[in-house]
Amino acid sequence: MDPQAVSAASQAVVHTGFALFLDKLYYFIMVPLVYISVIVMIVGIVAKIVSIVRAPIPAFSLKTYPAKKRPFFAALADTFGMPMIRKEKPLFWFFLMMFHIGIFFLFFGHLDLFPGVNLMPPESRHMIGAGVVGLSVTIPTFYFLFRRFKGQERHISVPSDYLLLLLLLFIFLLGDMISWGNSWTANGFVMTKADFKNYFGILKSFSFADPRTVLHGSHYHFVVLHVFLAELFMMILPFTKIVHTFFSLPLNLLRRR
Repeated sequence: MDPQAVSAASQAVVHTGFALFLDKLYYFIMVPLVYISVIVMIVGIVAKIVSIVRAPIPAFSLKTYPAKKRPFFAALADTFGMPMIRKEKPLFWFFLMMFHIGIFFLFFGHLDLFPGVNLMPPESRHMIGAGVVGLSVTIPTFYFLFRRFKGQERHISVPSDYLLLLLLLFIFLLGDMISWGNSWTANGFVMTKADFKNYFGILKSFSFADPRTVLHGSHYHFVVLHVFLAELFMMILPFTKIVHTFFSLPLNLLRRR
C-alpha cells in the first residue's frame, strides 16, 4: 500500500466523542494555556515585587558583616556562591550548585528550540549537553525530595514542599525522556528538534495553529503532559518558596551596602 495514501487517510480521520474532547484539551494545553501561564507568572512576580517594595522598612538592620570594599561583587558571590550554605551543609550546597547550573543550561537548551536560534548545529539530534543537562537537574531534585523525609527537614516540611518537588521531578523526567530519546535511541523520539522548532514557531508567531500539524506520532501525549506540568509550575511559581530566586541578588546587595 502506498505510504502517502495511508498518511492521507490517517489525516482524514475525524474524531468524535471522548477523542474529540482530548483533541480540544490537548490544543488548549499546547497553545492558549502556554500564553495564560506565562502571563500569570509575570503578573504574580510583579505583584510580589510591588508587595515587597511597599512593605514597611524593617526595624532591624539587614547589613552583612564584615563589610566589603566592593559590595556589588560581594553580593554576587553571596548569591551565586552561597558560601554560608557551603560552610554549614556542603552536600546540600553541592546539589544546589548542580541544580542551578543545570537550570542555566536548561534555559538555553529550550531557547535553542526557537526558530532562528541554533546554539547546537541544526542537523544535530542533541539538545545542549546531550542529556547531561537533564541529569544535572533531575538528580538534585531526587536529593531535595528524599532529604525532606528525615532529620530536621522532615519536621519543617509541609505537604506543598513535597508536591512542588514532585512536580519538578516529573517535569524533568518527561523532558529527559524526550531528550534522551532523540539523542540515544536508534529512531529518536519520533518528534525531532526540527519538529519542536516548528511548534515554538507557532507560539512565537501567535498563529494559534494546531500543534498536531507539526508534532506527529503517539509520543505527542508525553509532550502534552510535559508542557502541562511546566505550565502548572509557571502559574504557581510566584506563590512558592522558589520565587526567592528573583530576589536573592537585590537582597544580598542590600545587606552588603
